[in-house]
Amino acid sequence: MSKFKKSSSANQDIPTAALPDIIFMLLFFFMVTTVMRETDIMVKQKLPRAQQLTKIERKSLVSYIYIGEPKNTGLYGEEPKIQTNDVFITEKDITLFVNQEKDKLSEVERDQITMSMKVDVGVKMGIISDVQQELRKSNARKLLYSSILRVDE
Repeated sequence: MSKFKKSSSANQDIPTAALPDIIFMLLFFFMVTTVMRETDIMVKQKLPRAQQLTKIERKSLVSYIYIGEPKNTGLYGEEPKIQTNDVFITEKDITLFVNQEKDKLSEVERDQITMSMKVDVGVKMGIISDVQQELRKSNARKLLYSSILRVDE
């Protein structure tokens, strides 16, 4: 009986020459399909002007509250509304909003949360004062008022 030798010269290596091309195609796909905007602002925003501004260091710790007249006045009326994320809320819902925002953060960062109010120039101080009082009750002590830089002419 003769012995048969199996002489296979098939290479068992996996070709990786196309791997960088595949990675760049996936990267490009996710860059194109990712949505960058987090919130659709539904209130009119004409921010007040200020002379001295300070830039926020950690934007991940900032939650925004928008106050102004709704853009769709036929549906929501002409009274100033409070918007957080993509919904309108009342003054009583601010505590719930603050607690939800704190829950998104780690234990260490919860006391460092900052609430930024973007308020339209034409809004009366009454609704702003109500929001401030509710923020105090919910223990959100760091408060920013957003504005734009005034250029003296």
